[in-house]
Amino acid sequence: MSLIIAGERSGAGKTTITLALLAALKSRGVPVQSFKVGPDYIDPMFHHYVTGRPCRNLDPILTSEDYVRKCFAKYTQDCQKPPQYALVEGVMGLFDGVKTAHQPDKNDYASTAHIARILDLPVIFVIDCSRLSGSVAAIAHGYCTLDSRIKMAGVVLNRVGSDRHLELLKDALEGLNLPVLGVLRRTDEISIPDRHLGLVPSEELGDLDAVIERLAEIGNECFDWGSLLPLLEIKTADVGQARCLPHQWGGQHERHSTFKGLDLIKIAVARDKAFNFYYQDNLDMLEELGAELVFWSPLEEKMPVDVEGLYFGGGFPEVFAEKLSENKRGLEAVREAILGGMPVYAECGGLMYLCEEIIDFEGKNWRGVGVIPASAVMGKRLTLGYRQCVALQDSPLLAKDQVVWGHEFHRSSLTLCYEGEEKTPARLFEIRGISAQSTSELEGWGMPNLHASYVHLHWGATTELPARFLESCVKFKQQK
Repeated sequence: MSLIIAGERSGAGKTTITLALLAALKSRGVPVQSFKVGPDYIDPMFHHYVTGRPCRNLDPILTSEDYVRKCFAKYTQDCQKPPQYALVEGVMGLFDGVKTAHQPDKNDYASTAHIARILDLPVIFVIDCSRLSGSVAAIAHGYCTLDSRIKMAGVVLNRVGSDRHLELLKDALEGLNLPVLGVLRRTDEISIPDRHLGLVPSEELGDLDAVIERLAEIGNECFDWGSLLPLLEIKTADVGQARCLPHQWGGQHERHSTFKGLDLIKIAVARDKAFNFYYQDNLDMLEELGAELVFWSPLEEKMPVDVEGLYFGGGFPEVFAEKLSENKRGLEAVREAILGGMPVYAECGGLMYLCEEIIDFEGKNWRGVGVIPASAVMGKRLTLGYRQCVALQDSPLLAKDQVVWGHEFHRSSLTLCYEGEEKTPARLFEIRGISAQSTSELEGWGMPNLHASYVHLHWGATTELPARFLESCVKFKQQK
């Protein structure tokens, strides 16, 4: 069993509640596995920091409903490091999802409610009470009755102002038979700064330990643990004989046949304050297929030697553009490797880094790697949403005409620096929004050995993507 933390809207306090629960459980010395609904990168970083376990994303659009079930089962049944408790943080409001071809008559696909139905898990409903009292009953009643398939375990009242305020809230809820499982008061003690794409990542916060310690105190004080612990606990009876699932996805118990008999393929993965948006499942799949991941910092280090591939995730290269540009050895090493034919996969921030330059919010220009003849220009407009992507050419990850689902989330755009076919790589994708009515556009940059795009991909339901990338790396190694 587990619980899903849902809210009536974005900003209700789901992340604070989730971190308080995780921190309190951690303070009690019990292992806990966390999950995050949707394509988020930053919230899972905080989960990982608290629990010591990588948080796993549950997103049926980027993967599939079946993958969501398998992922949840795998990491709640881990026979090597079995967690005692599990907790899922939702996304946006409980029913906020999208309309897709899977559910053309509904708009809650990939919502928190959808995941609750897929996994058959009860929901804790977080309500921001800062600007209401008696109306809390109408809100709770509406969310409890809109979909009879959703099992409400209870509510958490967030940002409660006073004892009198709490009394009014509880009186209003009394007739709903809905337990109050937690009460958090208004406080300025807990504050995690944010920036243009959400919270500042955990790696950049020097005082995070003190924040987590205070969250643990709040968590231990403010929740009805007698009611919560039985709901959070993973019971052996629930998993039966499947407790020790194989760690390879898709039933793969051995290394991919292409890589048998070969030395480990080394992939240099950029990971520092500028590049830290990675789905842990993607990294795990590369290792399970036979790759050795070599982590390095484009901010401070030269690219590792003796590697056969490069992986640049997203992040905040615009925030650290000056320092990235100062690492000239790092820039040149990456440029030489790409021009020498090394397979490269770059998402969003990685795409920006490979451009001629990054132009930050203040209009300052900072040098990039320079293999993509464009400037990555920061702007006010937020590009956000799921995308259906059709590959326009072969790349180290995709075959021409292959269709994948991804997600965009950025405030930069690319401006060509040069004209002419010799200088301009072919576009990588034709992309569409999630609905059939969305207009298409061309996106991404590709060369025979380069896949660079604003679109983030989760490889969970498409194991052929990391396999194809490693095949490209094997061929490069053999050519060397």
